Amino acid sequence: MRQFISFVIREAKHILRDKRTMLILFGMPVVLMLLFGFAITNDVKNVRTVVVTSQMDHLTRAAVERLAASEYFTIVRVPTPKDAEWLIRSQKADLAVVFAQDFASKKSGAQFIVDGSDPNMAQQWTAYAQQVIVNSLRNATLRSVGELSIVNSKLLYNPRMKSAYNFVPAIMGMLLLLICAMMTSVSIVKEKERGTMEVLLVSPIRPLMIIVAKVVPYLLLALLILAIILLMSATVLDVPLQGGLGWILVVSLIYILLALSLGLLISNIAQTQFVALLVSAMVLLLPTVMLSGMLFPVESMPTILQWVSAVIPPRYYIQAMRKLMIMGVGIQEVWQEVVVLIGMTALLLVVSLKKFKVRLE
Repeated sequence: MRQFISFVIREAKHILRDKRTMLILFGMPVVLMLLFGFAITNDVKNVRTVVVTSQMDHLTRAAVERLAASEYFTIVRVPTPKDAEWLIRSQKADLAVVFAQDFASKKSGAQFIVDGSDPNMAQQWTAYAQQVIVNSLRNATLRSVGELSIVNSKLLYNPRMKSAYNFVPAIMGMLLLLICAMMTSVSIVKEKERGTMEVLLVSPIRPLMIIVAKVVPYLLLALLILAIILLMSATVLDVPLQGGLGWILVVSLIYILLALSLGLLISNIAQTQFVALLVSAMVLLLPTVMLSGMLFPVESMPTILQWVSAVIPPRYYIQAMRKLMIMGVGIQEVWQEVVVLIGMTALLLVVSLKKFKVRLE
């Protein structure tokens, strides 16, 4: 046991001495959290909105003032719909709201002209504008607002519609997988390149204990990075942890072990550090971003890509974290994701260790 602890301390010192590794381990999570939390967002804000008013009655004025008062829209007034459409075509506006002459009497004469080059954002802009106008009319008239009236809706779990609620669990899944798998694979391949792996194998410690000793520091670092991410999400990004912190840590620990096992498998395949980095980036980064549900719903993908997505571990971790962190459900609601992660971890660990032993012999 003393020799095992000395190997762990040795590996930890190697990690702490490498400034580039420390920068990747702790710099990348902070930068990505800030980018996805503040810069890369799909929240609706400052939509360039053109308002067309043939006549400014009291209800039209109330609706326009309500639009201007919200943080979602930046208002410009033009006299005719043709002018509004020209502004949209010239990329000087995103949305136009055209009020009819009889808007005050019928309370239903409003048309939306929207830039549809981005269909998802166009739908959001229209829905936000419609909701603001409907609310202003309800407050002004205290009765039904005709064709503009919509079914009363209530947003659960994310009433302010902040994109950080969606991105934080996704960033956790991507970062933990990349850092654990990439760093573990590069660390073991580095020993092979330098020829020190053979020296370690002839030591009294069994090969399995050597591999465990190299993995333990990255396990501890991953837990520290997880704590940083959770702390930043709760304080900087204002994303609440609705579920039990204990179960979040347990599921994350299973996922970290899965990522470490995947890194060990990559180290068996790669012969150089460059190849290890390339395999980690190509095999892990692109599928995680594109097919795990991080940015695009899995249900909207073609059937064949949904089947491919079914073998990507981050998909299940991200789903579990969204349920535990945002929805605040219990562990019984994520048992399917947990079972899949445990099964993948066991499979990767067995294959990695078996292949590693065969190659070392």
